[in-house]
Amino acid sequence: MSVVLETIGLHRRFGGLAATSDVSLQLQRGARHALIGPNGAGKTTLINLLTGVLRPSAGRILLDGADITALRPDQRVRRGLVRTFQINQLFPELTPLMTVGLAISRRLGLDTQVWRRIGTSGDVVDQSVEILERFGLVEAMNQPTGALPYGRQRLLEIAVAVACGPRVLLLDEPAAGVPEGERDGILAGVAALSADVTVLLIEHDMDLVFRFAERISVLVGGALLVEGTAAEIAADPRVRAVYLGDAAHD
Repeated sequence: MSVVLETIGLHRRFGGLAATSDVSLQLQRGARHALIGPNGAGKTTLINLLTGVLRPSAGRILLDGADITALRPDQRVRRGLVRTFQINQLFPELTPLMTVGLAISRRLGLDTQVWRRIGTSGDVVDQSVEILERFGLVEAMNQPTGALPYGRQRLLEIAVAVACGPRVLLLDEPAAGVPEGERDGILAGVAALSADVTVLLIEHDMDLVFRFAERISVLVGGALLVEGTAAEIAADPRVRAVYLGDAAHD
C-alpha cells in the first residue's frame, strides 16, 4: 500500500492555545481509518486543516506526495480531497437527484444550473442514479430532501461527497443526530464505497467506529496518543482511561 494523505508535524495555535500539536499522520491508499478522541481533542481542527478551512501554524500536508498546505479548499476538492460535515449542508427544497446531479455537474465542469433541467442531461442523470442506488436512495430521488428522514439525509450527504469523485473522503461525524435505528444504513453506505477511495472517519459512536475501521488513531489534547488496529486500540489502557472507559469492549 502507498500513502495517499500525510501530515508532517502539523501545528495549529489560537493565541496561546495549541489546538493541534505535532500531528504526523499517514493514510494508506484504500484505507478505512478512524480518528477518535474526547471532546476538545482537536479532531475538528485537524479536519479543517486537512481541508484548507484553516491554515497550519507549522507543518505540511501532502496528497499523493504533493504539498497541498497552501491550497484553497476548492483546489483540494478538485484534487480529490472531499469532506462531509457534522451539520447537514443540504438544500431542503432540492431532490436527491438534483443534489447529486449538481455535484456531478460541478466535477465535470458543466453548467452548475443543470439541475434545473436535469432531464436534458442523460449522462448526469445516469451517474446520479447509479450513486443514489449505491446508497439506497433511488426510491426517494424525486422527493424534496427536506422531507427525508434525517438518517437518509446524512446518507445523501455522503452520496454528494462521492459524486465529487473523491480519492480521500473525510467523514465528519456522519452519525451525529441520527437515530440509532438508522445508523446501520450509514455504515452500509460507507461500506459500499469503492475500495479505491480512502476513508477517514471522525465519529463519537464507538460501535460504528469499531465495526468500520481497520486502523484507528486517537487524538488527545491536540496530539496523537496512539494508533493501531481496532483490537489494539480497544485493549490499550491509555485509550480506555482517556476515552473509552474501563468497561468498553470487555
